[in-house]
Amino acid sequence: MKLTTKSRYGVRAIFDIAYHAGGLPAQIKDISERQRISPRYLEQIFQKLKKVGILGSKRGPRGGYFLLKEPKDITLYEIITCAEGPIELVFCVADDDEGENCRMQCEMHDECPASPLWKEIGGEIAEIFRRTTIQDLCKRAEALGIERKLDARFMYYI
Repeated sequence: MKLTTKSRYGVRAIFDIAYHAGGLPAQIKDISERQRISPRYLEQIFQKLKKVGILGSKRGPRGGYFLLKEPKDITLYEIITCAEGPIELVFCVADDDEGENCRMQCEMHDECPASPLWKEIGGEIAEIFRRTTIQDLCKRAEALGIERKLDARFMYYI
């Protein structure tokens, strides 16, 4: 299984908001600069994250994106499945309608001893993502000594 940039960038962006914004709305240009992700691509990812209730947004000069839940309540599973869909190693183990079509296309489905193994491994990977929260990533960042950078709009000079 290989995660696409949508899920990897989604996780990085949500982490960025939790770690650097201090509970205030974060502007996309600041997230983009810190995470080195195109602002246009972030906008596309953020639209999906807004639909599933992870992100909110506020317009205006003090606006930006903000978390709708606490970092401890946002799992990597939520972000990744929002971007990727179900976590499956191979197409023939999907539980949705698409998976049914795939099983029908696989001539070995009913005789495949590996199919249950692929499903089990995919389930274990999904469980790791369910257990890991954005708060866990914030703790890892602190342990690594990553400096918190407030958005540029909070820098005041006298």
